[in-house]
Amino acid sequence: MKKFLKCAGIAIFMLALMLGTVIGFLTVDEYDPQDLEYLMVDGESKETLLTGEPIVIMTWNIGYGALGDNADFFMDGGKMVGTADEGRVEYNLNGMTKVINEQKPDILMLQEVDRYSTRSHYFDEFEYIRQFADIDAVSNERAFAYNYVVSFVPMPIPPIGKVNAGIGVFSKYDVSECTRVKLPCPFSWPLRTINLKRCLEVSRLPISNSDKELVLINLHLDAYDDGEGRIEQTKVLKDLLESELDKGNYVIAGGDFNQEFSNTDLSAYPLHKGTWEAGVIDVKDFDDRLSFMTDASIPTCRSLDKPLVSAQDKDPECFQYYVIDGFIISDNIEVHDINTISTDFVYSDHNPLCVEITLK
Repeated sequence: MKKFLKCAGIAIFMLALMLGTVIGFLTVDEYDPQDLEYLMVDGESKETLLTGEPIVIMTWNIGYGALGDNADFFMDGGKMVGTADEGRVEYNLNGMTKVINEQKPDILMLQEVDRYSTRSHYFDEFEYIRQFADIDAVSNERAFAYNYVVSFVPMPIPPIGKVNAGIGVFSKYDVSECTRVKLPCPFSWPLRTINLKRCLEVSRLPISNSDKELVLINLHLDAYDDGEGRIEQTKVLKDLLESELDKGNYVIAGGDFNQEFSNTDLSAYPLHKGTWEAGVIDVKDFDDRLSFMTDASIPTCRSLDKPLVSAQDKDPECFQYYVIDGFIISDNIEVHDINTISTDFVYSDHNPLCVEITLK
């Protein structure tokens, strides 16, 4: 009995030592961005925005190239950690590039973009899209903001591994400045060390025939917190939007809010028991100079509690869908059209959303 207890004690000590070593490494290695960071804008555009000129903007959460229709994900109630082999990641990226080329956006805002991460087989997805998307937006100016940098995510089993990911923007037009604005992190230590550090990517585009500028905000807010994180992050967004409105600037915020807009009719997508529930942004809490826009005729996101493989799964009565991607647009911008592009979620768990606008 004494020998057993001694062996058990040694085993517990070794496990505690290993755990302490891992937590210590993650603590020292933790990604800790500044409140405001200036981002490098690569490329050079010969075009500058004009008022009265139609502009097409696309936003798309690309699911790090590994969340196609074959995938489920453990955080959504599924079973998978590794959701795609190398060939499937490349297939997804090629499919997304084709869709982008078909839509021909002047400005492209992407979320969940991996750069040399284990889970996406070390593709530099931002560079891959730049290289293979044959449109003016991606051949001109671009900037990238990291929001998930961990040398090794040790959980679950098998572990997620190395993650370098973030949000990025491509622009056909000149970008005078791009900054990373830090958002509150809802997780405490030590869980914080392996979680995302969310941000706003704020691009400033000069306008040739105006003394104002277009302030473009690319975003991806929290999903798996208790809801308070999204609320705090939305408050930071709100304050930034109102500050830019008061300057008279043109303002567009777009991306994956992981929340629904209260002015959107979502009766076509009932909430199924046991599935992830999106938060709600009450549009009445915001300045009335802002409009909240999306296209709910097609869902912008699907649940990852199971793969989307059968025709029956495409019925909202049998499968969970969401409309959590959208745009917030200031009233000095005219919106001509907004539409969700149906991809049947083949390449990502999100559909792209396009808006056509004119600066008044």
